[in-house]
Amino acid sequence: MADEVTAGDLLRWSETLAGIARTGMGFTDSLYERERYEEILKVAADIRVAAGHELVADVLQEEWLKLVGEGVGGYVTPKIAIGAVVGNDKNEILLIQRSGSGVWWYPTGWADIGYSASEVAVKEVAEETGIECEPVQLLMLLDGMRTGFTGIPLYSIVFHCRATGGKLAPHPLETLDAGWFSQDNLPEPLLVPERWADQAFAAIRGEPVRARFDPPRSPVWRDE
Repeated sequence: MADEVTAGDLLRWSETLAGIARTGMGFTDSLYERERYEEILKVAADIRVAAGHELVADVLQEEWLKLVGEGVGGYVTPKIAIGAVVGNDKNEILLIQRSGSGVWWYPTGWADIGYSASEVAVKEVAEETGIECEPVQLLMLLDGMRTGFTGIPLYSIVFHCRATGGKLAPHPLETLDAGWFSQDNLPEPLLVPERWADQAFAAIRGEPVRARFDPPRSPVWRDE
């Protein structure tokens, strides 16, 4: 139903309210305003718990309060993750099985200060798989919560990369396994392949693709 509220809706609403409240607290010296923002955090925590969060609302609110900063440094924004769709000359994709969840996905890591986005992509691939690669093009820029990658606010910047050397050597702590896979032989469980696999393999095959992004919604608070 168009009006049905999903768990994804609740997560986004909760994180949005929490971000507004924490940012407001970072820019005000008014005790009155801080009390109002704390009330918003309580509501956000209740929504998050209703969506299935493992912490009780009061504990979650306290965790958010610990993250409040001041001024520009306290402005709450999505985190940035950098991913790499790496292809070889057999039109196969490089995937890793994450140690924490057992889910397969392309190499991805947090953006590091001092590196450009494409440099992070190359670094993450080398660290997680042992494979050397070079960036070819920007492939996707996606909202992680909207696409189902994550339960926290983040933007995922994904590069199409070409393997240039190295050998498979999965990271002993971050990955359970790594390998090359064709589009008709992908491993399970694979993280939301309907959101990225067709775009990834088209790029790997050398087909002309445009960078994909999430189109604007109306209203922005609901899934498509």
